[in-house]
Amino acid sequence: MDYQDYNDYELISYAYESSEEARNILLKKYEPLIATIVSRMLPSCQHIGLEKSDLMQEGFIGLNHAIDYFNEQKDNSFYTYAKTCIERRLISVIVSAKRLKHKALNDSISLDVEEEDTSFDKILKDTSANPEEIIMDALVTEKLIERIRLKLTDFEWQVFELMLGSFSYREIATLLEKDKKQVDNAIQRIKAKVKEQLKEDI
Repeated sequence: MDYQDYNDYELISYAYESSEEARNILLKKYEPLIATIVSRMLPSCQHIGLEKSDLMQEGFIGLNHAIDYFNEQKDNSFYTYAKTCIERRLISVIVSAKRLKHKALNDSISLDVEEEDTSFDKILKDTSANPEEIIMDALVTEKLIERIRLKLTDFEWQVFELMLGSFSYREIATLLEKDKKQVDNAIQRIKAKVKEQLKEDI
């Protein structure tokens, strides 16, 4: 059977049935997309121990996830879904690598990456919440972040995750292929949702 003659949806169906040939055709077909996304994100990976080959490998993991979990009835198109899965995987890997290097999550949670004093309590000082009491240790912080995540859209979560990794507005805009205004608007929405969550936790 010549799988080259089939479209993405047919190839995905065959991949579900454990056809390695169909999966490999999809991986080869979408390799240029991975390379394009990696090239966009690579400049933000300087000094955190990630090479282009590392990002390409992670991109293929994201693509394999897209092949395994794509739902034709739920998702708009495989291309869009695959692009999202690849970007999410790469962002998570980049943020994790930067956290390991700088231990940003253990030091503070920044919501205004361009301001000098951006600790969580400074950002939220106009609320009745006391961040020192809410964020007592790393475990509590993790649980808080997971609750916040439930309130955020996919885009807002990507922005929030990158902020936790201490990326600047400009870097976030580049990584997500958005302009700074879109990033700024997302951050304003995130702030409001974080404040709302903190009030609920009191």
